[in-house]
Amino acid sequence: MIEQRRRHLFNRFFLPGFAFKAVVIGGGYATGRELATFFVPAGPMGGIYGILLATVIWSGLCVLTFLFARQTASLDYRAFFQHLLGPGWLLFEIAFLLALVVILAVFAAAAGSIGSALFDAPHVVGSLALVLGIALFAAFGNKAVEWLFKYVTYFLYATYLIFACLTFTRYGDRIMSSFANAPAASGWMAGGTTYAAYNVIGAIVILPVTRHLTSRRDAVIAGALCGPLAMLPALVFFLCMMAFYPAIGSVELPSDYILARLDAPAFRMIFQAMIFAALLESGVGSAHAINERIIHVYHRHFDRPFTVVQRLGVTLTVLFGAAIVADRVGLVTLIAQGYTWLAYTFIAVYALPLVTYGAWCILKHHRTHVAAA
Repeated sequence: MIEQRRRHLFNRFFLPGFAFKAVVIGGGYATGRELATFFVPAGPMGGIYGILLATVIWSGLCVLTFLFARQTASLDYRAFFQHLLGPGWLLFEIAFLLALVVILAVFAAAAGSIGSALFDAPHVVGSLALVLGIALFAAFGNKAVEWLFKYVTYFLYATYLIFACLTFTRYGDRIMSSFANAPAASGWMAGGTTYAAYNVIGAIVILPVTRHLTSRRDAVIAGALCGPLAMLPALVFFLCMMAFYPAIGSVELPSDYILARLDAPAFRMIFQAMIFAALLESGVGSAHAINERIIHVYHRHFDRPFTVVQRLGVTLTVLFGAAIVADRVGLVTLIAQGYTWLAYTFIAVYALPLVTYGAWCILKHHRTHVAAA
């Protein structure tokens, strides 16, 4: 009974945050490439300010998203945006599907870079290994996906903690020097906002886990925790990166750059395994969202279950397309150009409607509920 209650509380309050972290950490975050693109140019203090700003934006938008989803009983993105945008929901669907291809391509490119750095293998080998792993987990539905979110999170937090201890022990004086001699913070608002904007799609991707929320209070607490739970590893990683500021800003894989200088071969393998696990859970979250969207439409037309084989087929089709994009474009270009475009798109079709019309609907519903009570 106690174990069941503990699991129930975890699913209500922490699982959404772990799932959100799983989706946003992806290839660019876990390898440090996204941090180098959006936070390092602002300098050491500017990067910290940008990370804190992104954390607040994520928490705020996740709270509103979970409240609106619960109020409208929307457990997939199609239902959510039909309520939020009306006939305009199709605009989000187009942007969302294009975004997932770009995001999955980033994951595949990062996996390819890891395989190349560790084993001197062609980029396509690492990309295909990730594709197969994502396909297997996504094929088995909600329980397999939530199990992955939970246990990879523990592995990830433990690995980042060890990484921070090793880096601060070896290069703590250089980190302190970077902050002491830091240039004036600049550009951090743009970097933090852009980073938060394209990643907040994670709140939509994880809508299936909001089925565990039992009240408005649950939605607020779970949403508020999403920002800190997702950004804590980024903050730790950014501090470690400052030991090599500003040179690290132009490195394709900042994580491997630091690990090579720590000269800890065994931990380097563990860290890269953690990155691969992070890529896996992020990719699974994105692929699962597509599957859930298709399943809801499928059940409206057919009175039979959507099989594991069908899930596998959908996932592999999307992933192989993304892997081709990754192989042709590359990680740095995808993050620098593709993500900026995504940020502006999701501000227009998701963030702005949510903080205006969505917030008004939530407030109106709350007032009606209070008056009825």
